[in-house]
Amino acid sequence: MGNPSTAEKAISYIFLILVGVLLASPFLYMISIALASDATTIKLAFTFVPREFEWSNFYTIFTNNNLGTYLKNSVMITMFTIIGSVLSASVVSYGFARIQAKGSRFLFIVLLSTMMIPGEVTMVPQFIIFRHLDWINTFYPLIVPSFFAGAFNVFLIRQFVMSIPRSLDEAAMIDGMGHPGIYWKIIMPLTYPILAAIAIFSFSWNWGNFMGPLIYINDPEKMPLALGVQLLTTVSGGQLPPWNLVMIASLFLTIPMVLVYLLGQRYVYEANISGGSSGIK
Repeated sequence: MGNPSTAEKAISYIFLILVGVLLASPFLYMISIALASDATTIKLAFTFVPREFEWSNFYTIFTNNNLGTYLKNSVMITMFTIIGSVLSASVVSYGFARIQAKGSRFLFIVLLSTMMIPGEVTMVPQFIIFRHLDWINTFYPLIVPSFFAGAFNVFLIRQFVMSIPRSLDEAAMIDGMGHPGIYWKIIMPLTYPILAAIAIFSFSWNWGNFMGPLIYINDPEKMPLALGVQLLTTVSGGQLPPWNLVMIASLFLTIPMVLVYLLGQRYVYEANISGGSSGIK
C-alpha cells in the first residue's frame, strides 16, 4: 500500500476532530454548568456554551463547602497509596523475577489467580477485619492495603524486570553486591518507566475512589473529594442540589486524572508492551 493522499489525511483529521469534540462535549458542558449563576441553576436553564462566568462560584465552594478539606484528604490518601503500591510491588516482583526458589512459580500463579476474585466477595471480610482493628473512620483501610503488593502491579513489573539482562546482576554480585543493593541501585532505576505507569494507575484509581471511602469514612472532615462531591448533592426539603458547585467539585475530580494521564501516557504505553513480553516462566 502506498502513502495516503492529502485528501485521505484531511478526511482522517476531520473525522478525528469530530470524534474528539463529541467525546469532550460532556466536559465542556460541565464547565458551562460550573460557571452558571445560582439563578440559572435553580431554573436548570443551562446551555452548552456558557452565557455567564460566575467565577465567584470557585470562591464559594472553597469557603462554604469544605472543598479544600476534601482535596487535602484526597491528596494525602493518594500520595501514600502511590508510595505503597510502587514500593511493595517492585520488591515482590524483583523476588519473583530474580530469586530462584522452590515453589516460586506456583506462588506466582496463586498470586495471579487472586485477580479473578471479585472485590464484592472480599468486601465484607475486609470490613470485619478493619472493624476489629478499630480502623473504621480512619484513612488506614484506604492506605494500608496498598503496601501489600497488588497482583496486577507485580505481574507488570516482573515482566519488565525479566527483560533486563541478568549479566548486570552477575556483574554486581562479583563486586560483592547482594540482592538489596541490586534491587535498589540497578533494577529500580532501570524500571522507572514501569514504576511510573504503576504510579499513574494507582493515582487514577485512588483519586476517584468512591466505594472505599463510602464504606469506611463517616466523618465529613475525613472524606476525600469523590465522596465530598456526592455529599454536595445531598439536600433536604425537596430543594435542588447546587449543580454549579457540584460541577466545580467534579472538575477538581476530573482534571488531575486527565493531566496525569496526558503527561504519563507514554509510560502506560510502555507498560502495555512490556506486560506481555516475557510470559510466565
